[in-house]
Amino acid sequence: MPTLTEKKSIRPASRAQGRPAPELIFGDLWEYDPAPETADPKLKARYDLFIDGRFVAPKSGQYFDSINPANETRLAKIAQANAADVDAAYRAAQNAYTKVWGKLPGRERAKYIYRIARLLQDRAREFAVAETLDGGKPIKESRDFDVPMAAAHFFYHAGWADKLDYVAPGRRVAPLGVVGQVIPWNFPLLMLAWKLAPALALGNCVVIKPAETTSITALKLAEIFQDAGLPPGVVNIVTGFGDTGAAVMGHPIAAKVAFTGSTEVGKIIMRSLAGTDKKMTMELGGKAANIVFADAPIDQAVEGIVNGIFFNQGHVCCAGSRLLVQESVAAEVLAKLKNRIKVLRVGDPLDKNTDIGAINSAEQLATIKRLVAAGVKEGATLYQPPGVLPAKGYYFRPTVFSNVSMSHRIAREEIFGPVLSVLTFRTVDEAVEKANNTAYGLSAGVWTDKGSRILKMSTELKAGVVWANTYNKFDPTSPFGGYKESGFGREGGRQGLLDYCQLA
Repeated sequence: MPTLTEKKSIRPASRAQGRPAPELIFGDLWEYDPAPETADPKLKARYDLFIDGRFVAPKSGQYFDSINPANETRLAKIAQANAADVDAAYRAAQNAYTKVWGKLPGRERAKYIYRIARLLQDRAREFAVAETLDGGKPIKESRDFDVPMAAAHFFYHAGWADKLDYVAPGRRVAPLGVVGQVIPWNFPLLMLAWKLAPALALGNCVVIKPAETTSITALKLAEIFQDAGLPPGVVNIVTGFGDTGAAVMGHPIAAKVAFTGSTEVGKIIMRSLAGTDKKMTMELGGKAANIVFADAPIDQAVEGIVNGIFFNQGHVCCAGSRLLVQESVAAEVLAKLKNRIKVLRVGDPLDKNTDIGAINSAEQLATIKRLVAAGVKEGATLYQPPGVLPAKGYYFRPTVFSNVSMSHRIAREEIFGPVLSVLTFRTVDEAVEKANNTAYGLSAGVWTDKGSRILKMSTELKAGVVWANTYNKFDPTSPFGGYKESGFGREGGRQGLLDYCQLA
C-alpha cells in the first residue's frame, strides 16, 4: 500500500457513490471537493468614469475589456478616459476643495471617512469576490486580508481627521489641495485605501487612476462614496492606460502626485515633473531579501517564506523573492521548502481550497516565463512541483531556484510571480552585504532566535520595512515605504499623513 508521500498514480474511493474518483493534482494529497465562494459580486456589464459625484461616459466614447485572468473571459467593459476627462476630473476636485471639503472641520470629514469604512465592511464579501475575479488572487487572500485591511485604513484615518494638531506638534497643518494618484494592479482595493484615506483625512480632494487590468473594485468603491453622501468632486476616478496615468500625473492643478508602480515608470514621472513645485511620493519596485539564520525556528521560517512569495503569487512589491539561508541549514531549509510547496494548490481563485490563484494578465505571465527561462539558461537549478495547471487562464507553478548567485537576473530583477531564488551565506556581514546588493530597498525579513541580531540587522539592512520572525505583516498605524530605487515617502501611520499636508 503506497504512502501519501510516495509518487503513485492513486485513485482514492469516491465519497459519493457512482461518482468518478478524482485524480491527485498538486502534491500527494487527496483531491478536495470544490469549495467555491458564492457571494454575488454585483458586477455591471459596463463601468463609466466617476467624476464630480456621478458616473459619466468617457468623452471619447471608448471602452476596454476587463478580463478574468482565471478563465480569460470578459468581466466588464471599462471606460477609457482621455486628457479632457482627466481635466474635467481635476476641475471637479478643485471646485470641491475650494467650496466644500477644504472648509469642512476635521470632525465632519471624519464622519464621511468612517461611513465609507462601515459600508465597505457591510459589502466585504461582495468586494472580495470582485477583487478575486478581476485580479486573480485567491479568495481567501481577498476575503481575509485585502478587504478588511482596506476598511481598517479608512477607520484609522477617520480617527486622525479631528486630531491633526497632533500630526506635527508645535506646527500648523494644512491640506495641499488637489492630489493626483496612480495605483497598480497587485492590491487594487488596498492601494486605493492607502492613497485615498490619508488624503481625505487631511482635507485634500483626489483624482485617482487604478490599473487598467484591475479597475472594477475602484469603481465599485465609487458606489460606496455615493451611498456615504461624500460631496461631489471630493474623489474622482478615471480609468484607462498609460496615457491616462500620464495626464493625471502631469495636470497643472495637482499640488501633489502619488504613484505606486514600477521603478521605470516612476523615473519617467519624476523626470517629467522636474522643475515643478509638485510634491511627490513614490512607492516603486522591490527585490526583498528574506534572511534565515541557523538558529531560526526553521518550520516557522519556511511558512513565512511561503507566505512571503507564494500565497500572493509574488504579486507584492515587497515579496520575499530572494531567500538568503545560512550555509549550515541551507539543505534542511531547501528540503522543507520543497516539501511545503508540493502541497500548495494552484487553480481557481474562487475556490477556498486554492493557495495560488491566477497571474494577473497574459503580459505578466509572459514576463515571468521569460525571467524563469533566463534563470535556467544562466545555470540556476529549477524546482517545480508536479501537477496539472488549468487549461484556461494565466497560471504558473510555484518555482524555487537554488544554486543562485547575485549575478543571475532572477536574483536582481523584480519578477512579480511565484518564483523564489535561494542564495547562501556564512556570516552576518555577508548576509547584510548580499541583502543590500540590489538597486531596491523596500523590505526585508530576518529569521533568528537572537533579539540582538534582529536589532543589528534592522539598522544595517537598507530597507524601509524589516520584519522579524514573520513576513508581510501590515497595519494602518505603521508606515510603509522604501529606499533607493524603491521610492520615497511613506504610506500609513503619522508619517504617511505628513506626506499629504503642508506645515507652517
